[in-house]
Amino acid sequence: MNLSDKRILVTGGSGFVGSFLCKKLADRGCQHVLVPRRSVASGFPPFRKYNLIDSSSVKNLYRDARPQVVIHLAAVVGGIGANRAHPGRFFYDNLMMGVQLIERARDYGVEKFVAIGTICSYPANTPIPFREDDVWNGYPEATNAPYGLAKKMMLVQSQAYRQEYGFNSIFLMPVNLYGPGDNFDLETSHVIPAIIRKCVEAKRNKSSEMVVWGTGAASREFLYVDDAAEAIALASELYDKPDPVNIGSGMEITVKALVSLIADMVGFQGEIKWDNSKPDGQMRRNLDTSRALAEFGFKAKVDFREGLKRTIDWYLQNC
Repeated sequence: MNLSDKRILVTGGSGFVGSFLCKKLADRGCQHVLVPRRSVASGFPPFRKYNLIDSSSVKNLYRDARPQVVIHLAAVVGGIGANRAHPGRFFYDNLMMGVQLIERARDYGVEKFVAIGTICSYPANTPIPFREDDVWNGYPEATNAPYGLAKKMMLVQSQAYRQEYGFNSIFLMPVNLYGPGDNFDLETSHVIPAIIRKCVEAKRNKSSEMVVWGTGAASREFLYVDDAAEAIALASELYDKPDPVNIGSGMEITVKALVSLIADMVGFQGEIKWDNSKPDGQMRRNLDTSRALAEFGFKAKVDFREGLKRTIDWYLQNC
């Protein structure tokens, strides 16, 4: 699909990943990228104040935007603490956004729907590396199961609608993302921005120690946000199959090694203490990314240390 002449609706387009994706689309010559926002947004009238969990509001959005392609990035997200505190909200809001947006897209006649899922949809004991065919082989890790299951329902809906209605919807599963512009609120942030903020604040305050959740034994895979945006753009152009696709870098690092690396890059030299009363979450996360490479030629480009440097620099300049 040549996206340059399409009217493209990007939910969450003003957010972390969305801002990078909109730039990717602009670089491809796309002239009609539409970003709905909850509040008045200069430059995008009348795309404002749409409630994406309400059917009639989503219907109005499609009427106003007249999209040919929808890329659904909007989500209620957070780290382990936020998932544990708000499992009901994370389930309901994410489920209803997906259900309403896909149903109304089908009803409106959208040519292609790109559903952005999550690595949290995988079963708690998925073999390493995570392969897409394993996504239904068990229940997700408990700390983020409501969120992971709500997002995975878009895969069910996409495949069901393709089978019954011939609706072209694809489903992508990004790994943990990071980069400039991330959420650094300690109550809701993911691991990398949380650690960066803690290290910077500990250094500024000349603290002798810093407390981190868990044991440090869990491992994670991370993908730089600009790479993630490129993957989504490529899939939007080139991928049209019902099978889910992992979006990742293929790397893996323990949380303990990650904290040491960030502390070293920030220059915090104090003691790192681990709060074992807090959960580690899923013990390992590492993706098989061969399907993305084979189907639409995606391979991560940004080196992890370089990505961390850019993220730290952004935080120091903006927070």
